[in-house]
Order: sequence, then C-alpha cells, then structure tokens
Amino acid sequence: MPKLFDIKFPGGCKSLPDGFWSAVDVWIKKPHVVNKRLCGVKETDSKDADQDDLRLLLHDPELFTDVLLFMISGASPAHEPDKPWSSSVRTFIPKVNCYGTNLHKEIILKDFGRHRVTFIPFEEDAEGKVSLRKGNIYQIQLCNQDCEEWSLELCALSVDSWFSDGVAYPKLPWLSSDLLPKLVRWATECRSSEFRNTLSLLPVEKYSLMYQQLKDKYKAMVKVLWAEERAEKGLTARQSFVDLGCGNGLLVHILTNEGHPGRGIDVRRRKIWDMYGPQTLLEEKAITPSESFLFPGTDWLIGNHSDELTPWIPVIAARSSYSCRYFVLPCCFFDFCGKYQRRQCKKSQYKEYIDFIAEVSQVCGFNTDEDCLRIPSTKRVCLLGKSRNYQLSDEPEVEQQRAHYIHSRCTAPGVTVQRSDVSNDEDCCNGNGSCNGTPGSSWGAGFQPRDRVETVRNCAALPRDVVDGVVLRVANALLGMTVGDGEGSCHDWNQGGSLSVSEVAGLLGQETLRLLKKECGGLQTLLRNNHQVFRVEGGRVYIRDWRERKPFRADAKRKPVAPGALKTRLCWFHAQHPQGCPLQAENCAFAHGADDLRPSTRPLKKIKNDAF
Repeated sequence: MPKLFDIKFPGGCKSLPDGFWSAVDVWIKKPHVVNKRLCGVKETDSKDADQDDLRLLLHDPELFTDVLLFMISGASPAHEPDKPWSSSVRTFIPKVNCYGTNLHKEIILKDFGRHRVTFIPFEEDAEGKVSLRKGNIYQIQLCNQDCEEWSLELCALSVDSWFSDGVAYPKLPWLSSDLLPKLVRWATECRSSEFRNTLSLLPVEKYSLMYQQLKDKYKAMVKVLWAEERAEKGLTARQSFVDLGCGNGLLVHILTNEGHPGRGIDVRRRKIWDMYGPQTLLEEKAITPSESFLFPGTDWLIGNHSDELTPWIPVIAARSSYSCRYFVLPCCFFDFCGKYQRRQCKKSQYKEYIDFIAEVSQVCGFNTDEDCLRIPSTKRVCLLGKSRNYQLSDEPEVEQQRAHYIHSRCTAPGVTVQRSDVSNDEDCCNGNGSCNGTPGSSWGAGFQPRDRVETVRNCAALPRDVVDGVVLRVANALLGMTVGDGEGSCHDWNQGGSLSVSEVAGLLGQETLRLLKKECGGLQTLLRNNHQVFRVEGGRVYIRDWRERKPFRADAKRKPVAPGALKTRLCWFHAQHPQGCPLQAENCAFAHGADDLRPSTRPLKKIKNDAF
C-alpha cells in the first residue's frame, strides 16, 4: 500500500482518536469547505458492511481482492466484528455542472477498529450504469506510534493511474498539502458549532442549480427563497413579498424579475434604484411598527440586515395575517425599543441574539426554523417563520401574549429607549396588555427609525480647527519626548517617541474628548485619518517617517497612488516640524508650500449608500 504523505499531530493531543472521526465527517459531509469547486454533497444513510457487501458493491472479483487487501493491510484489531465497516455513498454536487447527466459518487467505508477510512469513487450515467475509478481509490488513516505519537497518513491504491479534474477528483498533491493539514487541525480542535449546518433547510442540489442560474443571469450573489416550499405545498402562483429595509434594492429587483410580486421599503433612497426600471417597486419611507405598516395580502416579509426592525418583523408578520410568513437575517443587535442588552455570558453575543429573535418568533406564534446561509459574511444565520403553532381561532389569546411580551421588553429595568420624547409606555400597550388598535398607533414606545440622512461619524465632519489643534498637540508631545536626548533620531531628524492611545487622550481637554466620543472610533479614528502625520500600530501612536517605506505583504491588494492624487495637499512636516520635511520637495507626495500645490484630477468618490 503506497504511503504518499503523512503528517504528525502536535504532542499531547487529547482529542484523538474521536477527533479524527469528527474531522473525517467534515470532509465527508462538507467537502466544499476545502474544495471550493463543490457546492456540497448528498450522502446516504450509513449501514454496517462486511466482505460480502463489498464484493457486491465492486462486482469485479479482481478489483475486490485488490481493494480488500488495501483496506485490511497492517495489524488487525483485537476484536474484529462480523461487519467491520460502516458504509455510505455520497454524491458530489459541483458549483458548475461540468459532468452533464453523469453523477460522480464515492463509496465511503469507515473502519473504526483500524482508524482508517477508504474512498472508492465511481460514476453513474443517466441509465444507471456504473463505472468504478480504480486509479482514484484512496485511504486516510490515523496511526499511533509507541502509544504516544499520533500521525495521519494518506495512501492510494494506484498512484500511477490517478486521474484528476480538480472537482470530484482532486490532485494527489492537493490532498497532501491542503486536505491533510486541515484534517489535523479539525481533529485537534474538535469544536462544535452553536448553529446548524449551512443550508440545512434546503436540498443542496436544487439550491446549487438555482444559484448558478441566477448567478449567470444577474452576475451577482443572490439569495434563493421559498422555491422548495412552493413545491411542498403544490403552489403554482409566485409568492408575494415585502422587503423591509431593502437597501440598494437588488434582492427586490431579482425577485421581481423572477416573477414574484412585491416591493421594497427603505428609509433612504439609493441612486441605483433608478437603474432598475419602473417594474421594480421601491419606496422611500420610514418604517414604524404600527397599524399603518401591516401587509395582510403579502406572503413573505423579508428583513435582510434590517437592524432596528429585526425583532419587529415576526410581530408585523404575525399581525398582518394568519398566513403571512417572514425571513430575517439578523446583524446588528436591537431590541424592540433600543439596543439589545446581553443577559447571558455563556453564549456568544451573536448566538444569544439569534436565540432572542427565535424567542420573539415563538411568542408571536410561529414554528421557527433556523438555517445558515452560504454567503461571505460572519452574520449568516437566518430565521424563518413559515407556519403557526396555534389555530386561527386562538388569535385573540396569542395576540394578548404578544402584546404582553413586547410591553415587558420595553419596560424592563435597564432598558434605555431610543426616543427622549416618550414620557410613558401607553404607546406600546395598554395596561391590560392589549395593543392600541387605532389606525397609525405605535406599538413600541421608544422605537425610532434611523434618520433619512445618514450622519457622517468618521471624524470627517469635525471642525477643522479642532482637528488641526489635536494633531499639533499630539505631534508636539511626541517630538518633545526625544528632543536633546538623541533617541528616535535618524540622520538627526527628530522622529519623536511613542504614546499609547490612552496617554494621547490624557493630553486633550474634556470638550475635545466629548466631541470625539460622538464619532465612530473616536480619537483613534482621528489619528488614523491623519496618516500623513501619524502611524498607529498596536495601540501606540508614532510620528510617521516617510523615508521608511515598509514593504507590504505579498498578498495585500493595495492600489498604487494615482498621479492625480499627488501634491494636492500641503505637507504638514514642511510647515510644522521644527526640522521641516525629511524628504526633498520632488520626492514628497505632499506640496512644500502653496506654489507646489496641484489641482486634483481624480474623480470624486461615490457616496457609500449609492454603491451597488
């Protein structure tokens, strides 16, 4: 049995051998986390197997003998069971269908006694004819040397006839250099997730096909919604939707083009809305949870990173109609009447918030499903309410339950409401727990939608004299640390010392600190914005020396400075540093005096909210 590669586990690894099987299950059930050309796999249930079962699977007596010797080589376990292997079959689902009607599958045989797993690939055509790939049979084995040192080995039945297409048949060097190290890491960590597996509510093969069709059509990442449920319920009409907090409106545009009637609502209009055309219905409107924002004729309410609306969407769906459903993808942590306050320390903040939204959904009367989307984001757990856990005749009792729950959340000790003009909680619910039913009445005291005009809070809107004053004070403090002592100098040009960000804050007055506290990132953002003067690394602030050009990482995607961006601003060092700029005027990217200034030729940046 040719051993191709082995890799040793770190000493003292206590997760083995159980961790090995946990890692193997990741490779079996979720190979797409390593092989990016796969969308996933479909696996059959496992069953016990013996030599007779293997003979029936392989058909060819000669191949059976070769595979059997390959699988049982080495020392036998102390107690060989009658059926020594656990057998299953997985079908590969590529991201791009490059195999036509042929299915690429693998027989997986786990040998728990010998701590090894064998993969036997085969292909099945549309007529069910099977052809085995003898040259691509391989095995991964956990080895224990001297009862102390563990290692992982990769073996192949026939190295010389190995075939690779980069999808269902990866290259042998890739298995050695990419897969084995990840198996070692997974086996060592042996961690369990707080959430369900990705796309656990959808059949992966249907998801992959629809995703690829939409991707080819729109050339953008899109989300697949409710196609499977339509098939389950035998629905022919396209389901309707309202996207609350639709942002750039792309999802609304795609769903509309796919035949789903619906619209999107957002507090701010985006310029990109004009590109979609009149068939895509997008409304600029502030959404306030109330009788004015019910959607009784809508099948689905969507909240994709809907922020302060997230806990309200199950409520709005429940009160819109008995048949209305919802989909939310939570991101920022909001309660009904303000920021969400943590109550548990044993969970991550994200998991705790997901559980809170699931609790809201349950209180509102939904049978709640949780899934994990396959999107490039750390916040990818979604919740769906597709059916109710009560009968329509019980609606009054459940509504009273909803109202009481919202009332208790909005009036709980320590809850800080968002609005200062609310003097009591009568806007939320009446004292008996029932909600106000008058048209337009608000359900949540303290709820306030975001402002129509987004406030810039990156220190760019601070008064210029405040910014210049902070820069000069901090720079003088840094330069004063090395005056006359010869430290920090490079060819007699004073580079100054260093201060922690907290020490820099101690240099500033209370009024200045108050202004900075209102900005995102505060003092550190201001210092980073003035990168011409300062370098902030590891929580410490330094004077930047433009003679020292540190090489960037090879994988860093940094665009070169455009010629039109040079000499458009005055050089701070030329004007303020006691020794002037360390660079000659022709070598400095900034202007040495007004005569050296040039007008910028770069196009203005687009507003962030208008980005596609």
